[in-house]
Amino acid sequence: MSDLSASTYDELVDLGRQLYNHALIKSEQEEITDPRGQPIGWLLDTRIPMLNGHIMPEVGRVLSDRLMLKSVDQVVGFGFGSYALVASVVAAGSNPPFMGGFVREQRKPHGRKRLVEGPLVREKPVVLLDDILNSGRSAQKAITLLKQDGFNVVGMMTLFNFTWSGGRPRLEKQGLWVDSLLDLNLRENDR
Repeated sequence: MSDLSASTYDELVDLGRQLYNHALIKSEQEEITDPRGQPIGWLLDTRIPMLNGHIMPEVGRVLSDRLMLKSVDQVVGFGFGSYALVASVVAAGSNPPFMGGFVREQRKPHGRKRLVEGPLVREKPVVLLDDILNSGRSAQKAITLLKQDGFNVVGMMTLFNFTWSGGRPRLEKQGLWVDSLLDLNLRENDR
């Protein structure tokens, strides 16, 4: 963080708090479950802040600034949580403009029969965007699909990195850089 001015750092902290506070859903508010259907105490629903007209543009600006520092102008998403992120970066405006795309779980069987949609160039570096990095399994699936389709994936950018699940080190072992707006190291018992 030494390359950030105090005001920039404070702005990032404020944005992180806004994202977290808007995304946090607690079991006292509504019934929520894990992927196995078991009740859980909390979750982060990033679609809530990312579809907020006050927060989405600011997230897009921050992500696009970070991507420009890495000389990357192509982003791709995988899964529902990434749609607003990709749109926010593409809409942020830059020179050259960002190009965005989405990875399908499997190649579309009709039409253009694409696995990856959007105006992306295979020979240029691309970064995977997703809302949350947990175990890294979803990210790894997307990266594998992208590479199989001839894309040069150089990194991943996420809003929240759940540090207790080890997704970041798994991806970094493959030579990818990983950047997140917030590293969360709490567990359900800590909430």
